[in-house]
Amino acid sequence: MTLFALPGIPLVKPGDDPGGLIVEALETAGLMLESRDVVAVTSKIVSKAEGRLVRLADVYPSARARRIAARCRKDPRLVQVILDESQKVSRLRPGLIIVKHRLGFVCANAGVDRSNVQPPQPDGDPVVACGESVLLLPANPDRSAAKLRQQLGAATGVDVAVVIVDSHGRAHRMGTVGVAVGAAGLPALEDWRGRQDLFGRPLEHTAVGLADQIASAASLLMGQAAEGTPVVLVRGVPFSPREGTAADLVRPPELDLYS
Repeated sequence: MTLFALPGIPLVKPGDDPGGLIVEALETAGLMLESRDVVAVTSKIVSKAEGRLVRLADVYPSARARRIAARCRKDPRLVQVILDESQKVSRLRPGLIIVKHRLGFVCANAGVDRSNVQPPQPDGDPVVACGESVLLLPANPDRSAAKLRQQLGAATGVDVAVVIVDSHGRAHRMGTVGVAVGAAGLPALEDWRGRQDLFGRPLEHTAVGLADQIASAASLLMGQAAEGTPVVLVRGVPFSPREGTAADLVRPPELDLYS
């Protein structure tokens, strides 16, 4: 399996076309898509293109947001944005809110982020200053992945898969890893039950989070700070072509032993 970080992806602004930017970057790098390639894309550039920026100056925090903000020592306006993106609050501590996101997964601060949000430009570009605006996850990452897949297929004539990547912490392990919040064109979750191990015993419980594994591998090249490589071409991933979505990776409530 090989991974290529595509160079030359510019800072994305609301209304930009990520598919077109990726095609241009592939041409500049002298790369051509091949059947069953996987294009891994950070959630940030998808969110920016979809205009998922929120001005904190436009947010009026509720009484609940103010109470939580006092406990967590966060801006009440930021807390309100987090609550608006959440189904419920799971844990609180100073500097951190763990929630069940409206999309079903559990993560810190509902994926609301201030990092790598572009400061205002000298020519008066309306992008809001870092620290005064926050970026939400895509409204429907699986739909965004499907749209991007369709765009890439139409532009290149090649059937590829797409994984939208975000960085999440884990409740029982230190450090963030890349996870799939959106997927299209591949089975995000592979059921390996019935396959045999080295000694012929059939697997009984194994399900593989394929999209998460791809996201984690791609995030090694995407980085977490100023790398500026939000798109990674992943080639040689072993999978059986089948449709799937990142929603398949969300553990159903009846199987969640920790909620």
